[in-house]
Amino acid sequence: MKKRHRWTINYIPDQSGKTVVVTGANTGLGFEVALHLAKKQAQVILAVRSLERGQKALDKIIKAIPDAKVSLQELDLSSLESVRKAAREIKGNFSNIDILINNAGAITSKGKTTDGFELLFGVNYLGHFLFTNLLLDTLVASPNSRIVNVSSVIHHKAKPQWLAMDPKDTSLKSMQAYARSKLCNLLFTYELQRRLSGTKTICVAAHPGIAFSEVIRDFPKFVHFIAKLYMAKTEMGALPILCAAVDDSVLGGQYYGPHKRREHKGFPKIVTSSHDSYNLELQKNLWDLSERLINLNT
Repeated sequence: MKKRHRWTINYIPDQSGKTVVVTGANTGLGFEVALHLAKKQAQVILAVRSLERGQKALDKIIKAIPDAKVSLQELDLSSLESVRKAAREIKGNFSNIDILINNAGAITSKGKTTDGFELLFGVNYLGHFLFTNLLLDTLVASPNSRIVNVSSVIHHKAKPQWLAMDPKDTSLKSMQAYARSKLCNLLFTYELQRRLSGTKTICVAAHPGIAFSEVIRDFPKFVHFIAKLYMAKTEMGALPILCAAVDDSVLGGQYYGPHKRREHKGFPKIVTSSHDSYNLELQKNLWDLSERLINLNT
């Protein structure tokens, strides 16, 4: 990245002519990202689980930006059938996809996806893995396109042996499962970037730090109160994601997060992910497993 003391939304270039897909765009970080890209004249697709909540987000964007080019796409990442349907519809409606931001996620929910996978692994990672691969031909055909996978500082807590567990095993505690899913996002990023070699499409990762967002919706109310005191505001948490998505100095395989101590808050900078996330064998094994789980090649 060019040497800038503070990267802010003022550095977002004009996005006219670009089509951007943001998952989980109806609230929190996803909404902030979608809003700022819409302000820069991108065609923004809000890929959301609830069309009702998505419509409220769309209306809010239109109220702030009357000429915004924004549309809704139903996407339930806990259902591989829904992911496949969403990808078909997006490709049927848009000839190019310039930026894909895999932002949606859950943090505390327990249970399984429609297809029987542990919920956080399925929603935070596997659904996005399928969604990205189904859109990949359109992304690669769009000049200088970009994929941004949203991870978390919590991924540092993930243990590599958790990756060897049965994806349908729900025995991990919520934060352990969340950490695993966010490590998966990074392993996916680095493996995909390697597979994109020779194309003009890049894959990068970003994390918001410890930011107040919709992912803590299932926490008790007193946690929300404390979070608002100590967490970064949602607007700040969105900056590393926006930077990774649009800054012209970003390179494939980079990872962006806040600049302050422990990457909890601050302005975007290039950060380093965990030692395990750079393990080539873990990256390849996860990719191969994921292909089998979703029957990608059938």
